[in-house]
Amino acid sequence: MNRVYVCSCFGITEQQVREHADTGACTPRQIASACKAGTDCGGCVRRIQSLLGRGNCPRRELIDSGAPEPLGAEADAAAPAALSEAA
Repeated sequence: MNRVYVCSCFGITEQQVREHADTGACTPRQIASACKAGTDCGGCVRRIQSLLGRGNCPRRELIDSGAPEPLGAEADAAAPAALSEAA
């Protein structure tokens, strides 16, 4: 399998970023919470943004339409387990 690394600081691949995106990480900050990519030198943040694009993301669509992001227990219940554990 051909691995293309996005974040060399933490060894995160494009596939891993896509997997986190598939489980609900819609922003570079959420990707960072899930796997630390983008939190060291920051050189991969633009690549992560590129991979995330503006595709289908239910949370992003709600935010873009003006709905507030859930806070506290609501956010914990709505967030994927990996993101909740990293927070």
